[in-house]
Amino acid sequence: MDDRPARPKGGKPAGRHVAGKHAAPRSRRHRLRRTLLVGLVVLLIVIGGGAGYVYYLTHDLNRTNVRGLSNSLTTGKEAGTENILMAGSTSRCALKVQNPAYGLCSEGVNGVNSDVIMILHVDPAHHRLALLSIPRDLFIPNARSDGPNKVDAALYQGMSQLVAAIEEDFGIPIQHAVSLNFDQFANVVDALNGINMSFPMSVFDQESGLNVHAAACVHLNGAQALEVVRARHLQYDAPGTVSADAFYWPQEALSDLARIRRDHEFLRVLASAAATHGLGNPISDLDLINSVKGDMTFDQSWSVRDMASLVLGFHSININSVPQLTLPVALVTDPNGGQYGDLIYQGGNYNQVEFPSQVQDEAAIDGVLGIGPNIDPMTGDPLPAASAVSVSVVNGSGATNQATDTSSALAALGFNMVGLGDAPATGDVAETVVYYGSRSPTVEAAAQKVARSMTGSVILAFDPSQVTNGAEVTVLTGTQFAVNPPASASATTTTTTTIPAKSAIAAPSTPSSNLQPWDPRACAPGATPTAPVPNET
Repeated sequence: MDDRPARPKGGKPAGRHVAGKHAAPRSRRHRLRRTLLVGLVVLLIVIGGGAGYVYYLTHDLNRTNVRGLSNSLTTGKEAGTENILMAGSTSRCALKVQNPAYGLCSEGVNGVNSDVIMILHVDPAHHRLALLSIPRDLFIPNARSDGPNKVDAALYQGMSQLVAAIEEDFGIPIQHAVSLNFDQFANVVDALNGINMSFPMSVFDQESGLNVHAAACVHLNGAQALEVVRARHLQYDAPGTVSADAFYWPQEALSDLARIRRDHEFLRVLASAAATHGLGNPISDLDLINSVKGDMTFDQSWSVRDMASLVLGFHSININSVPQLTLPVALVTDPNGGQYGDLIYQGGNYNQVEFPSQVQDEAAIDGVLGIGPNIDPMTGDPLPAASAVSVSVVNGSGATNQATDTSSALAALGFNMVGLGDAPATGDVAETVVYYGSRSPTVEAAAQKVARSMTGSVILAFDPSQVTNGAEVTVLTGTQFAVNPPASASATTTTTTTIPAKSAIAAPSTPSSNLQPWDPRACAPGATPTAPVPNET
């Protein structure tokens, strides 16, 4: 966990960070691997167990009014599908019982962020589920109602703002939303009588509290399991390490992405624990329900009947068959060649950030939603022809002739180009932003068409004030992007910018990655769990 405020020094506040996570079980003998996702599934699966539970839950669920939710699509490639947004809240002040291990609200640890952001895509017609994680350090234009920030900062302004950020900047429609916190996660694990994980190497994370000596199989309670999923400053006792003191062990890179990798593995472990626990017993089921629902908040429109229908419709799904992808991101490298650099944006320091990566992001989103590259994710309908889209270009990096070159490249693809402009550079590196000024499906689809004609650090954004020259869409150029060539041109892209000398944007991450040798994982079949043994610190 990183509890430093994601606050630009001299810029806009962004709250504090932490990971919140959730858990998942199943019903009777096959309720093992048929889990939709953590926390939510624990609740939903048990709802499907009997009518008595439905009455019990209907009168006791936490609800919140979430604005901006999309209606279920009835036409196009995504007809009948739904996307469920899950956010792990870091709010310590919302906990019923304060826990020093998480930081105390009374001591000023009062930020609200969403270190865990997952979208579950549900496709009943094709009996298909898919899960997309969005890295918390991804810098996006609509994170806050007043402007750019890391995506995890959106929750500070409520779940409605997080929904808006996902829809406006990624073009993913959200039909339902759920938030949960630390207590919920730990309580679910404890209600399952703990979980078992293997630790191939000794690991340590001063921030999350994780400190476990290597062992073939270790039994973890709720608090210990939370240390695993919150770990994003993990150190490990690699072969050849001289010191026995964990403080001097090597630290893994990619803290944000590495934690997501481990969290996806944890989902599989938790599903197995739920199945072994054996749902269907009213007493144990109610323990699970009570462990979840008190700290979980649902949007106002999601009925218990629909939740139960979702679970019953996917009762045979094996979690190991559910794709678990991570939105690819590109790290900002520092001037000295380090892996991570601080982002200076409009004079504020946003610390370590990640940038989007068009083409890779598009492929991951399309893969989760089950659509093709020429389909608008928000509607499921085909994108418009380039000739039907009016576009202006504003030079946002200061590179010579960047607006002119970009406009010419887009014109070669058939777009209706209507004007040029210049804007002050925001910093050494900057995203290329495709702005649209109306939430109408037609205009949003026009922006999608433009963004999908580019590569590099490109992202969508809704902001009427940034759209110029009467265009439907305005491209504010950044520091590392390209416009695709016409189909009749060579296979190479048409580069329209240069990379500043002070810093750069690294190659994008992959949508899925294998566990590293030091990552905790499922125990081998038949392994006997032991109590965790701490390392020397």
